[in-house]
Amino acid sequence: MHQRTDLQQELNHEDTRSTIASDLRWGLDPCCSGAKNGRMTKSLLTSLALVALFAPGQDQAQDQPKDKVSTRDSEQAAARAAASGATAVRPSDWPSYRGNAALQGVAPGSLASRFEVAWTYQTEGAITSSPVLAFGIVYVGSSDGALYALDRDTGKLLWSFKTEDMVEAPPFVHGGRVYFGSNDFHFYALDAKTGALAWKLETDDKIMGGAAAWVDPDAEADSAVRIIFGSYDNKLHAVEAKTGKKLWEYTTDNYVNGTPAIDGERIVFGGCDAILHVVSARTGKKLTSVELGDDCHVAGSVALADGKAWFGHYGNRFVSVDLEKGAIDWQYGDGDQAFFSSPAIGEDRVIFGGRDRVVHCVKKKDGTKLWSFTTKRKVDASPVLCGDKVVAASGDGRLYVFDVATGKLAFQYEIGRPIYSSPAVSNGWIYVGSNDSRLYAFKPAPGEAR
Repeated sequence: MHQRTDLQQELNHEDTRSTIASDLRWGLDPCCSGAKNGRMTKSLLTSLALVALFAPGQDQAQDQPKDKVSTRDSEQAAARAAASGATAVRPSDWPSYRGNAALQGVAPGSLASRFEVAWTYQTEGAITSSPVLAFGIVYVGSSDGALYALDRDTGKLLWSFKTEDMVEAPPFVHGGRVYFGSNDFHFYALDAKTGALAWKLETDDKIMGGAAAWVDPDAEADSAVRIIFGSYDNKLHAVEAKTGKKLWEYTTDNYVNGTPAIDGERIVFGGCDAILHVVSARTGKKLTSVELGDDCHVAGSVALADGKAWFGHYGNRFVSVDLEKGAIDWQYGDGDQAFFSSPAIGEDRVIFGGRDRVVHCVKKKDGTKLWSFTTKRKVDASPVLCGDKVVAASGDGRLYVFDVATGKLAFQYEIGRPIYSSPAVSNGWIYVGSNDSRLYAFKPAPGEAR
């Protein structure tokens, strides 16, 4: 893994500064060829975070206050959650990166054709973490080192939890807790209602991807839930949800940057070692693997459906893999740009972004192109399919809503700073973070039916 040799020159260029907050991951590419256990010092990470902190922003009229969270706020959050029910998430919630265990990027319900900003909340660093929602709360990380819990309707700060480095990983809500990793090498479990620390676990490198849960049907109730996550220590980790006790580790030959997908007892994820890994959730042992070829590092996350896996890689292809055959079913792409975005999986189509600046829609069965839309910068954020619409975001600083059948643009909103946070969709609202340090909530415009 190589370091940047002329960092200040890079920081002086706007587009490169945006890249450092995403694909270069603050000075290092997430899946650079030959990278093994490369670490960035925390002092360098802190210095680079200042780029986002002092970057030009927008009008702050809609920003919510960033005062220190009071005990009363946490108590009110707990009271609301208790009044609304137990710890089970609702079907309309978006509790995890990509919405479900298979990482399919599909939200229930439908979306309007026009939106307006409902609220924004400003943190003290760029938001490349992707938001999740449960219990009427939006959770999101920031490069200022904190995880934030905000009221989903008003953007009011309920609580925040500070780590020792940037939080770029998406949170994961399960069983009344919110789980997330930090660039400080630790994985955290907090009470989802109050933000109280339940436990934390140290790995050997930073954690950039989200987590998943698998329930062992043969285990006792207290120890049945396993939390699965990857780390830049080249490992996939499985821990007991209640205590954080290590259960097993699966070692790869390079970084694990994405979020693991779950299909029954199978865990499926792509590695920066250019391999698609299929692992037993019960034992952590390898079930099968698919070698993708030289330089085909997988930095994004894999989506699962119908016995197949869909994902893009740094070999400039988007692929469909038959998990039973352990072979590539079809490939898409003939350019010179990689695919980092994770796909949204519809009934007959797959939608994903590319570093060629394009939102792509292809046939699910064979990868034939259906439509595409060209933005002004790379599309690393992952789209969300909801009813007859698809939501996407681009490094050009715009949020887009398309008709999923035709690709016709229904709505766009210019934030003005790059968006590498993947949108979350819940109850007809859209939530997304930006490099301007804000989390945005969009609601249907007046008079819009959905």
